[in-house]
Amino acid sequence: MEIKVVRNILEANDRIASQNRGLFIEKGIYVLNLMGSPGAGKTSLLERTLEHLKERKRIAVIEGDIETSRDAERIARFNIPTVQINTGGACHLDGNMVRGSLAELSLDQVDLLIVENVGNLVCPAEFQIGENDKAMILSVAEGDDKPLKYPLMFQVSSVLLLNKVDLIPYLDFDMERFRADALKVNPKLQIMTVSCKTGEGLDAWFRWIEGQLA
Repeated sequence: MEIKVVRNILEANDRIASQNRGLFIEKGIYVLNLMGSPGAGKTSLLERTLEHLKERKRIAVIEGDIETSRDAERIARFNIPTVQINTGGACHLDGNMVRGSLAELSLDQVDLLIVENVGNLVCPAEFQIGENDKAMILSVAEGDDKPLKYPLMFQVSSVLLLNKVDLIPYLDFDMERFRADALKVNPKLQIMTVSCKTGEGLDAWFRWIEGQLA
């Protein structure tokens, strides 16, 4: 008996993601898939990004979580279109989930769609959603060994934000080794060191995303 379940699931997702991508191109929307572990700082980075861009760009957000709408409630204060997706146990968003949420957004009124994926360092990297770029955020508290332990997310991301660098004096984190390992996994990866709490390094991130929108 021949079993192709995983391949079929991924192929079906890729087809839907491709349809999403076609729609985003038609509407002129840049889509960012923001990934990272629980607690890495995805929502904090999103808040900082909205503070910087919301007066100049028409932004919408899709929030992915297993349960609750707490992150979406944090975003609500910016008065931008926000859709919450609760996966009910799935560790990632996929093309079909995103497709189903688009009816809740007025896509003709969106320049930038940011999808905050479910907090996980593995599964979100495997599933396309129709995005232009994947951005990964990792906190220094997670350790400097992650590029070699969890290479896929590093491989598929265009940019990596290393967050909470204000904590480095209190941690055993080897920055040189981390950078070397991350670039070994993905030589084209852009690495930015930031602190969403203090604002350190965020100007580089703002320039990068503004460049993608230009």
